[in-house]
Amino acid sequence: MSPAPEANSAPEVGSVLEGSALLEGSAFVEGGALARIFRESSGRAVATLARVFGDIAIAEDAVQEAFAVAVERWPADGLPPNPGGWIVTTARRKALDRLRRESTRPGREAQAASLVTDQEPPASELAATDLEATVDDDQLRLIFTCCHPALAQEARIALTLRLIAGLQTPEIARAFLVPEPTIAQRLVRAKRKIRDAGIPYRVPRDHDLPQRLPDVLAVVYLVFNEGYTASAGDSLTRQDLTAAAIRLARLVHALMPDEPEASGLLALLLLTESRHAARTTTDGTLVPLADQDRARWDRPLITEGQRIVRACLRRNQPGPYQIQAAIAAVHSDATSAARTDWRQVLALYDQLTVIAPTPVVTLNRAIALAELSGPAVALAAIEDLPLDAYHLYHATRADLLRRLSRTADAIAAYDRAIALAENAAERDFLTTRRAALT
Repeated sequence: MSPAPEANSAPEVGSVLEGSALLEGSAFVEGGALARIFRESSGRAVATLARVFGDIAIAEDAVQEAFAVAVERWPADGLPPNPGGWIVTTARRKALDRLRRESTRPGREAQAASLVTDQEPPASELAATDLEATVDDDQLRLIFTCCHPALAQEARIALTLRLIAGLQTPEIARAFLVPEPTIAQRLVRAKRKIRDAGIPYRVPRDHDLPQRLPDVLAVVYLVFNEGYTASAGDSLTRQDLTAAAIRLARLVHALMPDEPEASGLLALLLLTESRHAARTTTDGTLVPLADQDRARWDRPLITEGQRIVRACLRRNQPGPYQIQAAIAAVHSDATSAARTDWRQVLALYDQLTVIAPTPVVTLNRAIALAELSGPAVALAAIEDLPLDAYHLYHATRADLLRRLSRTADAIAAYDRAIALAENAAERDFLTTRRAALT
């Protein structure tokens, strides 16, 4: 796909990591250590440097340069004790070097010098607890910056996925179901808007928080979704993203403890993540919800999530995240798939359809509808949904058609789902299901 007209000329870090001839055949690359550290650390490093330098472009470029240095040094020198701290420290030095090189007007060199002397100690020198607290604050600050009302809603979410979650442009495009050039343009325009409008890097004042909250929650939700079922790759999940999303949800909940939807999102993420260990076999094969060993579900996460859901119910101010959390709580109550209270699940989806009537909600509702009214009724409810580019839509149709013994139609639906699925674990699962029909 051709690059967007306004795409940043700086290379994606992923291309730096994948294209380095220095590491060909290296066990360091084969083991994916650097790619894993990039996924886990890049967003946090950008957030810290954006606070320090007040410029997203400088922060991103510096982090990319730091990872390029890591590509050259780490295979020979070994991993540093604190890779994330090493990246932050190296990136800060790169950014300062850049400021000095660009000191074409009075004050630019002074700005760089003041940044050297006024900084807190390098991240590599901080205690682990101090580093975590600083990074958490930086990420929360950057989320609220990216969700400033001066930015278009689509740009707010895309920019935060890029900066906080470290997702690359193709991954964000898949999350939005839009072409890559569209996302690239949104990202460039959003960063330019922040720079030109002088949008501050800070958590807003109390009276401004409610206005920003919906987009902040949407971002955290999308980060978690990308981690819970990765849009591409060999592994079903990306635990670095689910952990980051839960950490951020806790921060937002602590910042706004009286906001029901902040509570609802945290409960939803905890209850959903509680199934993690049971979602795949030891070889990475996907296990659907109905077949999961529920003894492997994380009971402490379930207990915490259910407690928050009960508190939300007492408030009686239902919202989309609270209702989804309540649905997850119903599933967590069932000791087996057969004991699921599908009537309650369907009633909750009916309520969610009124509050947030989206095609994906209708698709998920159909799963509960099939359990109560049969696959034919469920299939009729989703046939006209505008989700042709969504692999789970075709996977759901395929399963309903299979249950109706419409084998040829089911095979065609599975073929469409397999063609659209970019996650290897999902694709393998769908391929197995399709093969069983023949």
